[in-house]
Amino acid sequence: MFKLFVLVLLASTTTLQPILAAKDWIGSRASAAELAGKVVIVDVFTVDCYNCRNVIPTLRSLYAGDRTKGLAIVGIHTPETPAEKERPYVTQSLHQQGIVWPVAVDNGFSLWDTYGINAWPTQLFFDRSGRLRKVIVGDSQDDEVRATVQSLLQER
Repeated sequence: MFKLFVLVLLASTTTLQPILAAKDWIGSRASAAELAGKVVIVDVFTVDCYNCRNVIPTLRSLYAGDRTKGLAIVGIHTPETPAEKERPYVTQSLHQQGIVWPVAVDNGFSLWDTYGINAWPTQLFFDRSGRLRKVIVGDSQDDEVRATVQSLLQER
């Protein structure tokens, strides 16, 4: 619990700007115009992480169901193994897992460090004003992820 609290304090001073400034993307590039006024989940993951894969079905479901209500998802792929640094491997893995939202490639861990991440998977939840409102670390928290999204979508 203390670890999560520290992570929230470190990440609470960040905005979406660091990810929007990322130079390497798989798929489309996330833009400020595209994310403006939306609830944004930033999913920090790596394609071969078992726990990360457990989160993907919930994210896919939310993306399909709530995208028209103002939800956006952006991934940050930060590799754990040498294979996960290889673009073709990552691209194929994203396709196999059904990840269709923009994914920033963070092979140098710069976004990981900027957002104060210390574990895979981590989801950062930003409200419609672009303020970080919640951080969830780990998998098996689908109900909390869904409740957070629904709460943020209801805010105006």
